[in-house]
Amino acid sequence: MRLTPAHLETATAALRAVLPLEHPADSILRRFFRENPKLGVNDRAFIAEAVFGILRHRFFLERVIDIATPRSLLLGYLAKFHGMNLRELTPLVSEADAKWIAQLKAVRLESQPLAVQAEFPDWLTEKLHGFMEEREILDLGRSMQEPAPLDLRVNALLANREEVLALLKSDGIEGDATPYSPAGIRLFGKPGINRNELFTTGKVEVQDESSQLLGYLLAPRRRDMVVDFCAGAGGKSLMLGAFMRSQGRIYAFDTSEKRLNNLKPRLKRSGLSNLYPQLIVNENDLKVKRLAGKIDRVLVDAPCSGLGTLRRNPDLKWRQSPHSIEELKRKQGAILASASNLLKPGGRLVYATCSFLPEENQEIVENFLAAHPLFTLLNCAELLAQQKIPLDTGVFMQLSPRSHHTDGFFAAALELANSKK
Repeated sequence: MRLTPAHLETATAALRAVLPLEHPADSILRRFFRENPKLGVNDRAFIAEAVFGILRHRFFLERVIDIATPRSLLLGYLAKFHGMNLRELTPLVSEADAKWIAQLKAVRLESQPLAVQAEFPDWLTEKLHGFMEEREILDLGRSMQEPAPLDLRVNALLANREEVLALLKSDGIEGDATPYSPAGIRLFGKPGINRNELFTTGKVEVQDESSQLLGYLLAPRRRDMVVDFCAGAGGKSLMLGAFMRSQGRIYAFDTSEKRLNNLKPRLKRSGLSNLYPQLIVNENDLKVKRLAGKIDRVLVDAPCSGLGTLRRNPDLKWRQSPHSIEELKRKQGAILASASNLLKPGGRLVYATCSFLPEENQEIVENFLAAHPLFTLLNCAELLAQQKIPLDTGVFMQLSPRSHHTDGFFAAALELANSKK
């Protein structure tokens, strides 16, 4: 695409709308596109890539640009990270702009402080220093600066992976089987999958491989009673329903009516008849309490900082803080305790977050186990091996984009004793 002054102007306007970051960047961008319906597919793709690219590299850009405005951030990003050369940009900018852009291109990333190289705020860099070496922090930060691939989950109720791969190829969409999830496909590039017949007929859903692996840890059986405690828009609930061949019963709990409404068309496409969305007020809702002691499997994908998804949601670096994480930790502990009451003796609970911070992960689980002696910790590597999944990160499942090419997901599996000791 040949860049024009109009492209720069529109992308700058989009960035100006996003940068206060009072709401998630993707939702602000969707609203911007609705308000500018004449933008073509290529225009939207350029704007989205530029906005998210700037959010990924904002610490560096704001450090080296004298006056960081939406326009100067855009120009700096295009020159330093988007691969545009000065010859392409010169016709679009003033002589003064061309001069500072040339200087910016010459700045070496390696000369910057660790927090700038890793693109982490100081408070997060300080937290990471508590359990990681500097090289590990830098590697994590760099891996989070790369855009995430597009992963699909094949709906085993309606199709198999080999069939879907062949159909995608016939549509000119290239992909490959994911290395860990037996139901996963990783696409090359970012094709518009939501209009593809495989998607509209429910044979595939968009779901990161890390999220898919939670289903294999939970391993529901066909006639089980299952609760997805923080279901959101229901991607994991749909996966569990397919595992169960639409038998048994799954309750998809969430406190957001909007998120559960987003599940409805997905549920209709899926072919499932065993999934029941349930709106709850909080973790102590009567709908939850009525199921105490009746459930075989519980999935708790807890509200968290989301820092493991920075490849997709780079704005979270500015929208989270030490204070917000303290609030999340209290919520995580309360949700886990409430969800645990649902289990039958011998039942299994999987606690998960999309965070790499131990205080949201291992520490929550350890505090829970100390207060609930009837629960034992299962080994995630062994549970995955039972499903013929060659992934061993130890007792806990801890995934990272650098090592596993997934989001930064954490999971722990817990079992309630069959009888009181």
